[in-house]
Amino acid sequence: MSTNLRRRLHHGDIDGRRNEHYEISGLDEPLLQSHERQIEPKGVFLGDLLNADRTKEQIHWTFLFTHVIAQWAQWLANIVVGSRSFIERFLPGASSNPIGSNTNLRLPCLSPLQEERLSNLKLRLGVPFDGSLLEHQDALKQLWRLAYPDRLLPSLKSELWKEMGWQGCDPSTDFRGGGYISLENLIFFATKYPISFQRLLHKIDGKRAEWEYPFAVAGINISFMLAQMLDLQKGKPSTAAGIRFLELLAHDELAFDNLYCVAFKMMDAQWLAKRASYMEFNDVMKSTRTQLERELVLEDVLSVKDLPAYNLLTG
Repeated sequence: MSTNLRRRLHHGDIDGRRNEHYEISGLDEPLLQSHERQIEPKGVFLGDLLNADRTKEQIHWTFLFTHVIAQWAQWLANIVVGSRSFIERFLPGASSNPIGSNTNLRLPCLSPLQEERLSNLKLRLGVPFDGSLLEHQDALKQLWRLAYPDRLLPSLKSELWKEMGWQGCDPSTDFRGGGYISLENLIFFATKYPISFQRLLHKIDGKRAEWEYPFAVAGINISFMLAQMLDLQKGKPSTAAGIRFLELLAHDELAFDNLYCVAFKMMDAQWLAKRASYMEFNDVMKSTRTQLERELVLEDVLSVKDLPAYNLLTG
């Protein structure tokens, strides 16, 4: 792997937004003067007095007209706000809240099946990786065999693990916040979608960076990102994406694992589209999360297979 880091600059923010700053220039004088102009009695003519009276009259009528306009604008605003509240009361879908907003979200009543599946998923999320457990060691060996079916299995501490994208010779040190479920996700990906898994592992698609993201460690990050995005650390999800995920869970007990595979392919597609390099991995993960959240709240998404990005797995 090349030690040279090449950073590619690309225009525009990841989420399409730009930070804008507006400056308001100061005023040398207040808009409304607080002092009155003094008129000296000496040298005053009748025309001047008439002009002064006319000016006062114009100011008076201008004030009255401005007051009427302000009252009319307030009345119109009240009608608009009242109408919007009326419409939203009878047509919930007409709300002006943006998609994905947590405002006024209501957690649906979960069925016993959903409760059971959510509980099982939380139990999986709570299991840390333990390199001393035989079950966890066997899972690592299984992952190697799925990734490299034609190669000999190395010891659990070997430089060969780096080829899969672990940071050191001992994969157990890379799990940290990802937990055992992140290893299960990788195994599920390799078993359920072997072609896509192999293409990602060997970085076959697209023009790759000279300093690529490490495959296995990226997989751990995706598991962690999904758990946060779906709000699974709390009692029950309260975000728009998390609530929609509960609906997916009702139709698919392995919805989290399937969503993981979609997210991994989506992340790689974002990586290629941005021509990213290692130091931009966090930015790519943020844009991946944003895109996944948007797809999850689409009205016609009833299962993971309904996500537009699911085609990346099968295409």
